[in-house]
Parts: sequence; C-alpha cells; structure tokens
Amino acid sequence: MSTAAVKLGAKIELARRDFWRYCNLKAPNFYKKDRQFLIDFCHDLQDFYQSDDEVLIVNMPPRHGKSRTAQCFVEWILGQNQTEKIMTGSYNETLSTSFAKGVRNSIAEEKADEMRAVFSDVFPGVKIKQGDGAMNLWSLEGGYNNYLATSPTGTATGFGASILIIDDLIKSALEANNADTLEKHWEWFTNTMLSRLEEGGKIIIIMTRWHSLDLAGRALDFYTEAGAKVRHISYKALQDDGTMLCPQILSLRSYKSKIRAMGDDIASANYQQEPIDIKGRLYSSFKTYDKLPTDASGHSLFTAIKNYTDTADTGDDYLCSISYGVYNKEAYVLDVLYTKAPMEVTEPKTAQMLKTGNVGWADIESNNGGRGFARSVTRHLAALGSNRCHIESFYQSENKEARILSNATWVMDHIYFPANWKDRWPEYYEAMSRYQREGKNAHDDAPDATTGIAERINNGSHYSFD
Repeated sequence: MSTAAVKLGAKIELARRDFWRYCNLKAPNFYKKDRQFLIDFCHDLQDFYQSDDEVLIVNMPPRHGKSRTAQCFVEWILGQNQTEKIMTGSYNETLSTSFAKGVRNSIAEEKADEMRAVFSDVFPGVKIKQGDGAMNLWSLEGGYNNYLATSPTGTATGFGASILIIDDLIKSALEANNADTLEKHWEWFTNTMLSRLEEGGKIIIIMTRWHSLDLAGRALDFYTEAGAKVRHISYKALQDDGTMLCPQILSLRSYKSKIRAMGDDIASANYQQEPIDIKGRLYSSFKTYDKLPTDASGHSLFTAIKNYTDTADTGDDYLCSISYGVYNKEAYVLDVLYTKAPMEVTEPKTAQMLKTGNVGWADIESNNGGRGFARSVTRHLAALGSNRCHIESFYQSENKEARILSNATWVMDHIYFPANWKDRWPEYYEAMSRYQREGKNAHDDAPDATTGIAERINNGSHYSFD
C-alpha cells in the first residue's frame, strides 16, 4: 500500500470520529486548517450533538459555510446513527429540497477516484434504501423515514424527528421588516415543527440574524426563559479588532463595498448579527425613574395627574390608556392599560384606573367610537362614587405616523417610565421598544398614545373637541 493510501486511510478513520476531520476530508479547499472559525463551528456542532443540550442557535454571515456545514453535519450524524430521524426546514421548498438532495446524493455517491474520499469510505454499509429515496423524503437501509425536508409552505405530516435543523428562514430585508411574516415563522416553528420533535430531541437553528423577533431571536428568548439547555454561537464578519472573520471569504475591502451598496442597517444584520430592527428602531432609549419627584417633606411635586387614552380602532388593535404625572413640563408614567379586550372589559377597567390613580383629567380620542367610550367611562366612574376626574373626548385629525415620528425625540427625553416597566407592562414595553422608524409595524397604538402625552404637555397639536 502506498504512503498516500495509508495517509488517506488514517484521515478516513479520524473523519469517522471527528466532524471537523470529516468536513476537511470531503472539501479540503473550503475547510482549511487556517480557517479557525470553521474548526470551532464543526467542533461546536459535534459537541452539541454528543451533549445533553437541547437547543443550539448559530448566527453566521452569508457565504461563510453555515448551510454547507449543516448539510455535512446531517451526513455525519446519519453515518454515526442510522436510526436518527432528521427534519430540516428552509424558507421555501426549492431550498429545502436542494438541501435534502445534497445530503442524499452525498451518501449515495460512488467512488470514482481512489485518492478522493467519499461518504461510503468513512461510513461503509450506510446506504440509501432502494425505492425510498425521493428528493425531500428518504430512508437509509435499516432505518425508516430518516430524512424530511420542508418549509413554512410544506408539510411535516406523519414524520417524527429526533433532530430539527432550521436553516436560513428569512430571505430578504423585506421579510425581516414584515411583522406578519415573522409571526408566521414562529407559528410554523411552534405549531408544526415542534409537534414533530420526539422526546429528547434536539433543535438546531442556523441563520443570518435579521431581526430581534426572527426565529433565532424568539427561540433564544423562549428557551432561555423556559430554563432549557441552550447554546448560542454568533459570528461577526468584522471582528472587534478590525480584522475580518475570514479574509479569504470576505475581505475588508469587499465588506466596505457591500455596506455602501446595501446600507448600514442591512449590512449590520447580514454580516454583524445586529438585528435590522435595532438599527431601525424609532426609540433608541427611554428614561426611567426609581422615585417620583417630591419636595423635602416627601410631598409630591406633580402639578397634575392626567390620562391619555387611545381606544382600539379595530378588533385587532390595542386600547392604550396611560396615566401620568406632570412635573416641570415632563411626564412620569404611573399606570398603563394596554389590551385587546373588548370595550365591556376596558371601559370599567379604565374607570377603575382613573379612580385608583387619582387622575384629575383624562383625554380620550373620539375617533372610531371613542366618544361612546368616554361616556361609558364617565358612567362607570359615577358608579364607583368618583367625580374627581374630568373626561375630555376629542377628535384626532393629524397623521398618526407623522405625529409619532415628529415627537419621538421629546418622548425619549421627557417621558419617564418606572424602572420595572418591562415587567409591569410587558406588551406595552415591547410595542414601544420595537417600533420601527420604517417598515411594517404590527401595531402603533402604544407609540400613538405615548405621543399624545407629548402633545398634551407641549400643546403642539390641534384637536377638535367634542
């Protein structure tokens, strides 16, 4: 046996035990020994597979081998264990089928060059089952339904999986900015994919990070809060020291050129794993308070306690009612009612909030039924034995988006929220902190009502009073 053959045999033996060695053996021109991030990535994948961890989330720039490595990983796993049942999901059927076909063809590849290793060299005896080798659903000999490729528009009926792999679910900035699309991705993942996951199964999500509410972001938050064993790996193209993750794949010059072409926000999402919505958020910061303003004797310095209420325009909108104290032309948020509940629920709740908070003046938008809402709240207040609060209904005639945008700086600089407002009013907090300057927002009720506070204190808008 030649020296070259002996060396190849040693590499094959190592590839059987070590995933990085497998990738390096199959594609040495890409999985080079000087590409440390790929070595680390492969080791992390293998370590995750062999551990008792449940969820792995990997964020990596385009063209750096994340899908290619995921495909190789499926091959290597099936070489290790022919009873594994793997389901992969991508953003459309074409991409998911291409992934499945690539894995199937690699396993079935016949050796043509004695000095070039193929899958069967590393895992002899592991073969595609005859008659069960469709492009997106196939089995191994000795196995059953070992692999299924699907997408949000595909099906997973009748398939159970021990490993779920989600690969690049978002295809463009347009999708990343579409709240409905992001919600549908999460629903597909939770309602379809997770229902297929067998007990003790593992989840791997590999994608470029687009949005803080993309699948990677939501899964990271959800599983971390649930106490699951989660790993998160994030690769940035441009490192903190100014060097590139892999100059051979993406040079600094090319990176700067791409930024100029696609814009800083999209480039940051694609290459730096900084969600596009964070770059595009209207409110970059909020002021908070631990204590309300009082004098030396501990008496409140508020010159007024008021409320602004934006009633729900449609059944899918939120009612947003905010009580706030006014001091030195600044607002201190005291209480928030932010809900999709019907008016028969929100009317008495709003009245109770006004009474409990000692609100002296409440402004209620009369658009889309708000005038009737104001009358009902007045009746509920009377039933509670309270006549302290003056309720003023008015018609808002100005453009909502323009109002929100033009008052954003004032909101950030002059409205104070309780230090724990994220915990007290989580939905309101999310609606405020994630609102986009551009793009499709799921709801604008929270910024709209908060903007109303800014306008009331500044008297900067014109209203028609009923």
